[in-house]
Amino acid sequence: MKRTTALAASALSLSALACLTACGGGDSDSGTDAADKPEATASRAKEVSPAERLAKLMITKADVDDPEGAYAVEKPSAEFVFAKSPDEVTLDKKVCAPLAYAMNQLPLGEAQADLTRVASKDGLNGGFTYVTLTAYEDGGAESAMAGLAKAVASCGDGFTAKSKSGTSPYDSVTAEPTTKAGDESLAFKSTMTVLGTTHTLHSAAVRHDDVIAVYFAVDGRAIAESRPSDVKLATAVVEAQNAKLG
Repeated sequence: MKRTTALAASALSLSALACLTACGGGDSDSGTDAADKPEATASRAKEVSPAERLAKLMITKADVDDPEGAYAVEKPSAEFVFAKSPDEVTLDKKVCAPLAYAMNQLPLGEAQADLTRVASKDGLNGGFTYVTLTAYEDGGAESAMAGLAKAVASCGDGFTAKSKSGTSPYDSVTAEPTTKAGDESLAFKSTMTVLGTTHTLHSAAVRHDDVIAVYFAVDGRAIAESRPSDVKLATAVVEAQNAKLG
């Protein structure tokens, strides 16, 4: 039973399952630099850090409109986190690293800040859609998307990711069609086998300027109970987040 729980937790950690940033004034005659004037101080006070920016861009329950029922949008539980940072993940195929990060709510590439929320409608019975937003400096988002696209194309026969929390073996990775969104977008599915049962996991990434939104769907209860699963990304959640990034 302990082994079953460990394997399930390792698989569920794919989704981080809960069951995925002053001065004085003066005038020009005093020799004070213009940057120290009150108006400059006010301008700096209004600057928003990358983390604060993502917090404002992340969807909330009020943003998700679905006629079939309300979604809860929450912070993911830390109980089943696969890894706290990309540095804690090792892979048998380095090129596949972006896939492991995307499916474990870790930032892609050289990130300034990242933030994850998990959306669910029916709790453990309806699956989860994880949303991870990551902010970058100029050019960083494009580079991160290119790395993810290369991983999708290079890792079709699967790969294995390991961390202190356990091992996640992926059997296959396949690109999927996706509706164009943002400045560029891609989607893929992966399969994994846990205790002899196959599970299909769906992911997508959308770049809006210098912010990337990564979406990941998983049915955690099905994995824990050794039932085949193939839960799709929640359309209402994805559309709401893309619209907010706009």
